[in-house]
Amino acid sequence: HWTLLSISLLNCLLCTACSVGLALAIALTVHSRGTHLVRGCNSSALPVDARAAIATNDCPFNTTRIYDTALALWFPSLLLAAAEAVLSGRCCLVALVFQGIGPCAHSYGKEQV
Repeated sequence: HWTLLSISLLNCLLCTACSVGLALAIALTVHSRGTHLVRGCNSSALPVDARAAIATNDCPFNTTRIYDTALALWFPSLLLAAAEAVLSGRCCLVALVFQGIGPCAHSYGKEQV
């Protein structure tokens, strides 16, 4: 039971940190309209808006769809990380109940578990 408690608590904390990081990345990307995504390309041909960027020889990757692709991958990742954090939190509560700690611990006896 202690292993379940420690692993679920650690996973809950890591998933929460991942969700916060993804939310921050999405907010910064939307706020800057994607300019931070192509910052490594030192070309004057790149416009201010990354959605309208064109592929140049100065940039090691194709910049035409990086803004849309990044957001399309980050939104589902944020939702899945948040769902995993919630499920890990529930596992943590179950482990606490198994140890006799928590709000529902007194309604369950050791015989029932």
